[in-house]
Amino acid sequence: MTTSPARIAVIGTGWWATEHHIPALLAHPNAELTALCDANFEKAQQTADAYGVPRAYASVDDLLANEQLDGAIVVTNHATHYAVAAACLQAGLHILVEKPMVLFAREAKELVDLAAARGVQIAMGYNHTYAPYTIRARQIVASGALGELQYVNGIFNQHVLPLYEGKSVGIGEGRERVVHSPADVYSDPRRSGGGHGHLQITHLASLLFFVSGRRVRRVQARMRNYGLAVDLVDAILVEFDNGSLGCIGGTGNMADGRKIDLQLYGEKGWIDIDEVAGTAHFRTGEGVLEETLTDENRHYYRHATTNNFVDLIRGEAENHVSGEIGWRAVELLDAAYRSAQNDGVAVEVASLYE
Repeated sequence: MTTSPARIAVIGTGWWATEHHIPALLAHPNAELTALCDANFEKAQQTADAYGVPRAYASVDDLLANEQLDGAIVVTNHATHYAVAAACLQAGLHILVEKPMVLFAREAKELVDLAAARGVQIAMGYNHTYAPYTIRARQIVASGALGELQYVNGIFNQHVLPLYEGKSVGIGEGRERVVHSPADVYSDPRRSGGGHGHLQITHLASLLFFVSGRRVRRVQARMRNYGLAVDLVDAILVEFDNGSLGCIGGTGNMADGRKIDLQLYGEKGWIDIDEVAGTAHFRTGEGVLEETLTDENRHYYRHATTNNFVDLIRGEAENHVSGEIGWRAVELLDAAYRSAQNDGVAVEVASLYE
């Protein structure tokens, strides 16, 4: 544990960085936001000026060579996560990586191995996992009260179609933009890797693996673009490492509101999480409804990942969502995209490393 502020740089100065990570760091009493970095230097400097950050860089190498840092938050486009994260880990920094961790399972494994070799932590930007009912669900599964997992059902629907169209219209309307609005990254598969899978299903995957502790063995998937350059609708059939099965999917074209559900059914009981309602129901092996939890706040925990990262660096908290969870989510999505590209043929996760 240290009494010094956690010295942190933010790499990537787009929408999520400027609306969430940067304000969270500036509000944290034990964080020092030392510098910003973006390949578009004008964008980085504009953000630095808006938030009073002392220095801006266009190169990660220059940032690492000139700053004394404890950690870095990686908020660049998905396709660049691996290179940026690897450079930071090599420099001995703790990192917080926005979702998805990377696009390919092999890269995720390499980052997890590199972090272990360097003695540093990878934290993930999965804010849905901070809800109290999600944490309770994880405890119940770990206790064995559900018995062996047998079936999983998950859905993540939201109106994010404008992002897949390269627009920001309708996304967070009424919210004041300090610097940047959503850009066209989510509509460009070269930078995003894909659409609904990498933007939203990845959140569902983090909940699944955070709660269940399982990994994926085999995946079959179908995806539909409906004229877009990226996937809009995903349907994924999963076999887990213990032989249990699951169906996971969703659409980015839910015209009104959101629908985020996760159900886990074990041999002795079940868990039913409704993220939008902010409730979860738990039934244990005795066949009695153990409890119902409701999160009265339901504020999406927008700053929770950043706050945990600061506390982690200072030795005041454990890593809430580790790189292991990010890696498991990447395995699911890497296999799903490969399956969808091959007309739904089953993909063995082991083959992702061959």
